[in-house]
Amino acid sequence: MERLQLPAAITAAVLLASAATAQDIVRIASPNPVTTLDPIRSAAAGNIEAFGQLYARLLRRDETGALQPALAESWAVSDDGLTYTFELRAAKFSDGSPLTAEDVAFSLNRVAKDPESAYPAAYAALSEVVAVDADTVELRLEYPAGPMLDYMEIFNAGIVSKADVDARGADAFAASPLSSGPFMVQEWRPNDRLILAANPNYWREGYPLVAGAELIEVSDSNARASMILAGEVEAVRAVPYAQVAEVDAADDVAVPLEPSTVIYVVLPNHTKPPFDDADVRRAAAMALDRQAIAKAISLGMAKAANSTLPEALAFYAADLEGQPYDPAAARAILEEKGLVGTEIVMLAPPDSAQLMTLLKAQWDAVGFMTKAEPVDTGLWWDRLVGGDYNITASWWYNETMDPDLAARWALCGSCGNNSYYTNYNNPRVDELTEAALRELDPEKRGAMYREIQEITVSEVSQVPLWYAPFTNAYSSRIEGLRLTPALQWTLEETRFTK
Repeated sequence: MERLQLPAAITAAVLLASAATAQDIVRIASPNPVTTLDPIRSAAAGNIEAFGQLYARLLRRDETGALQPALAESWAVSDDGLTYTFELRAAKFSDGSPLTAEDVAFSLNRVAKDPESAYPAAYAALSEVVAVDADTVELRLEYPAGPMLDYMEIFNAGIVSKADVDARGADAFAASPLSSGPFMVQEWRPNDRLILAANPNYWREGYPLVAGAELIEVSDSNARASMILAGEVEAVRAVPYAQVAEVDAADDVAVPLEPSTVIYVVLPNHTKPPFDDADVRRAAAMALDRQAIAKAISLGMAKAANSTLPEALAFYAADLEGQPYDPAAARAILEEKGLVGTEIVMLAPPDSAQLMTLLKAQWDAVGFMTKAEPVDTGLWWDRLVGGDYNITASWWYNETMDPDLAARWALCGSCGNNSYYTNYNNPRVDELTEAALRELDPEKRGAMYREIQEITVSEVSQVPLWYAPFTNAYSSRIEGLRLTPALQWTLEETRFTK
């Protein structure tokens, strides 16, 4: 199996770290593979989880979710909201070389402007990032952006070494990078595991609290559950709902059901009859008992969704009344429009049989004639993007806690992907999405996102079904480890208790 090694400059430090006993290494089994170590090249879950350990950012979130200083000791925002000035602390990369404003400017310009950047949307407002001096960096914006500070701590805002990337090239860097975060690469075995060692030059003195970690790729959910029950790992990702009770009941293991930004939704195609009619979309929504569906799918662990935005996001409207479950009213709409018996075709991706069965039963009960069309994942995606479908179901999540990118992905018709390819388009929602981005007052931003949620729920841009918690399992041998809604492991805060 191919093995990718660290640059020689930090081999000695890695060898020291690798001498630690097994009790000093936190092992995490996950279905999500690590495919690159370059923080700009992917927004896949497994890579996001790795990036958070390898790269420090200007800001960090504490256990309450509040932004705190990290590489930046302090910051200031100009009155017009167009200039952000960060003063950097003394920090080093994992080889002991200094981390300077030039590295910060290089890293943020790279994620915002590089053609290889997989997720530049958060930085659309950035004109340029400039190193004013060795310890001061300026972000210069083309227009105000309310979430810009929040974006200084997301997964692809990690700071890389300009000298390292320039000297070895982006491809070599992506395989064995210098680190600025709490951990560095000891060894990467693609399709198997990423082995991390504590970074001895990490800026946060005394952290991480363990000698290292292993991110182990295990695709089979039963195998992951068996591993934590046998004490072979300290944590596992994504315990299936059917196994949660068994795993949680085991001695020395807990499944705490952590909040996430994952939302499951029905996607109606707004340009295809009958779902080009808002009343028919309302009928489809009112026909669904979301409480019962969420309970059946998750065995009572997920929460029925009331809004078109995930509940873990900032400005989520918890008190918003979603479409009511009212099959009689749904039937009345279809009768009034002469649509009783209308065939609707559900594009059914793999592993959706249970959900499709539940949707069909409830839609047929109010007068639709529902047909499922199973397709493989590739064809499902091609037809979704091409608008070649009637109705389907899917899920999405937001990589940040700010709702800007979520609204752009799922609800904005003019933001690049046609409201998650439903072709929903409300000019007021698009206007509010842009205005909320540019608004610096949190209270005013909150009011705008409230209105976005009210409009999109009323017009049934999508049918929100349920909010899915993280079903991660943790051994009682450790404390302090959790996965944040933004897919960040708190590994640097983790310690062994046994």
